[in-house]
Amino acid sequence: MAKEFASRGDMTEKTITFSEIGRDLWAFTAEGDPNTGVIIGDDSVMIIDAQATPRLAAKVVEKVRSVTDKPIKYVVLSHYHAVRVLGASAYGAEQVIASEKCRAMVAERGQEDWDSEFERFPRLFQGRESIPGLTWPTMTFTQKMTVYLGKRRVDLMHLGRAHTAGDIVAWVPDEGVMFTGDIVEYHSACYCGDGHFGDWGGTLNAIAGFNPRAIAPGRGDALIGDEMVSAAIENTRDFVASTYRPAAAVAARGGSLKEAWDAVRAECDPKFADYAIYEHCLPFNVARAYDEALGMDTPRIWTAERDKEMWEALQG
Repeated sequence: MAKEFASRGDMTEKTITFSEIGRDLWAFTAEGDPNTGVIIGDDSVMIIDAQATPRLAAKVVEKVRSVTDKPIKYVVLSHYHAVRVLGASAYGAEQVIASEKCRAMVAERGQEDWDSEFERFPRLFQGRESIPGLTWPTMTFTQKMTVYLGKRRVDLMHLGRAHTAGDIVAWVPDEGVMFTGDIVEYHSACYCGDGHFGDWGGTLNAIAGFNPRAIAPGRGDALIGDEMVSAAIENTRDFVASTYRPAAAVAARGGSLKEAWDAVRAECDPKFADYAIYEHCLPFNVARAYDEALGMDTPRIWTAERDKEMWEALQG
């Protein structure tokens, strides 16, 4: 039987958890839905990833207001995906910060991604009429930018390509805490449809090199303590490698995309089938892995039409 497209069948509201992962550092998580990070400084607040709509962002603001009345001055976008950025207007921030590459990707494929993700995640886009339009960063950087929230320092860094070409992390050195966006996941499938498999492992190495005491990942529970942090990084590494390796082997012998799909399923299903959004991500992941193995460095743009054609070919 064909599986229902992407996450269209997932209409159950998730339980929100708001966890303090360091002094005045919080992770807003919701059972595998996109996470948001909160950094509270001496004089203001920084949000890491904005949620899909102002309606969802309002839930983050409610949690923030339960712990501080300081103004939300910055919204940081870890990458360009619609479920991460289109709720930004709800925060009333003075600045929206992202990598220069992220801003370029909004220009290149932001509208297509919005249309695509709206079809994939109907629950997350409830209240979509309140989205004012594409979210455009007002400040960008190429490799590193430091922001001071009073005395609290936050380093925003592009450590390498992974989930997208424009990924950034936020590092809070006074507590040894990192907000990684979707470079690291915890018991949630990595979405690799815009990914760079060959670079992802090196970017994970760079994150591990900071020896973070805690991580707020892109999806899944907050990661607190060396053991949990290390396990999540290595689990993410295994997920990415287990997706790419069989697809690349099929591509190398001239096999078809459907053969790559079967090979990836054979390796990944036993390990990851119970992860959040696994079935949703898998066709997009295999399609991108196959393309990269054939030498396509820049991921093709996903559109609502291409999504469904690919889904029917693989999950149909």
